[in-house]
Amino acid sequence: MTIWGLVVETTRSAGDRKHIEADVIAHVRGSRADALAELERRARSYSPEHPRSPRRRRLLRVGDGFLLVVDGAWQSFATRFTVAELLEDSAAPVVPEPVDAPSEPDAEPEEQADNVDQVERYPDGVPVKPAWLGRDDLS
Repeated sequence: MTIWGLVVETTRSAGDRKHIEADVIAHVRGSRADALAELERRARSYSPEHPRSPRRRRLLRVGDGFLLVVDGAWQSFATRFTVAELLEDSAAPVVPEPVDAPSEPDAEPEEQADNVDQVERYPDGVPVKPAWLGRDDLS
């Protein structure tokens, strides 16, 4: 199943120090339409740091996402919301190799596979319990 990254590029600081920073705010498993729907929900509720006293807010749909333009008293600030397919992640958790010996002797192989995939996750797909928690091979 495809994993989509929800990326937010937003204006930071103001005046001469104004610049753009990008963050991956979530990952969505499923179709591109599912990812765009989640991205739109987040874009509509997003409250940027700048301007401090917004006068006008415009949310526009673009090819891969949305563009939020907020006008302040003196300057406009832009935030771009983009859906992008995750192709590689150097910090992704390592998936352990399957073990031949069954962990539950009475369980059928299909049931064992289902138990491995049943990890409690937050709505954005991130596991509630980190994979490294409780491992004694880490120092």
